[in-house]
Amino acid sequence: METPATNFILGLLAYAAQRDLRPDQLCKLAHIDAAWLTAANKRPLSEKQVNDLWLNVLHLSQDARFGLHLGESLQLAALGIVGEIIKSSTTVGEAVTNAAGLVEHVTDWFNMTVTRNSRSFTIQINPLKADWKSSVPAVQMLDVLMVLTIHELDGLLLHKITPLSVSYMPDISNPEEYERVFRCKPVAKSRKNAISFDSSFWAEPIITANYELQHFLKEKMTAVLHTVKRKERLSDKIYRYLITNAYLGIVSLEETAANFHMSPRTLQRRLKEEAVNFQQLADNARQYLAVQTLKQGKYTVKEIAYMMGYNELSAFSRAFKRWTGKSPESYRLKYSASS
Repeated sequence: METPATNFILGLLAYAAQRDLRPDQLCKLAHIDAAWLTAANKRPLSEKQVNDLWLNVLHLSQDARFGLHLGESLQLAALGIVGEIIKSSTTVGEAVTNAAGLVEHVTDWFNMTVTRNSRSFTIQINPLKADWKSSVPAVQMLDVLMVLTIHELDGLLLHKITPLSVSYMPDISNPEEYERVFRCKPVAKSRKNAISFDSSFWAEPIITANYELQHFLKEKMTAVLHTVKRKERLSDKIYRYLITNAYLGIVSLEETAANFHMSPRTLQRRLKEEAVNFQQLADNARQYLAVQTLKQGKYTVKEIAYMMGYNELSAFSRAFKRWTGKSPESYRLKYSASS
């Protein structure tokens, strides 16, 4: 089943293909079964898979502003039902209001709010996680949303719409490129991510407006999201369980299976259907917990290694370097220096 989130990932992969990157290779690197690309019933990807996909796209494309360029090129049709709801809106105001209500179904990093006064209306993209600036995929997703907000109305109006101002929370290393794509000079290191437009655009009619179609699409969207909520991935539930119960150490396969009222063999079989295994989930949990615990500065590296289930410090150090590219000691020093 294709959801707003899976449609976005397909749009990302389609754009990657235009940049001469192979979608099947990107999926393999992110531990996504390549059959997922053509499956009629697509399962939602885990947060780890989505993040890994972004990181590999950035690495292979050698484009640090991939999200910026993706947002510029992405067509509303690539967003599936979300794009069609926006396209069938009656006015610009209705389109951005509809878009704001749908963003949370595309990403769990941000939501979107719309405010309006007599002179302008402002679309604000609000972070939902405190550590979002330290996540490369999250910053890339912010770029996509910011640019798409500006460009989504291209082709739906009889003229080009240009923002009055753009506020952007991260730093910008290439202001000229951001100014070109944002159609105005953004103010970096701002206190919010926001795009303001002249109030005269609010009631501007959209040439593809279709009330009956929009009503039908919204009902379909509600049904899809209800189904997805009921069919949450088992791997996501297990990953959360491992993190939540980390005070016990990484819970074993047998204990986890018992908690979910199934045998270890059945649990492994169910996970295989989602193109993952218990050891991968446990390793992902160890990675997350090790990094977070190291940042706290309350424990020695040796203590953290023991907490993560490693009997030898050298084994933990090798694993940590595989996860982050740095040894635990150098990671802690870098983090302490930047805090």
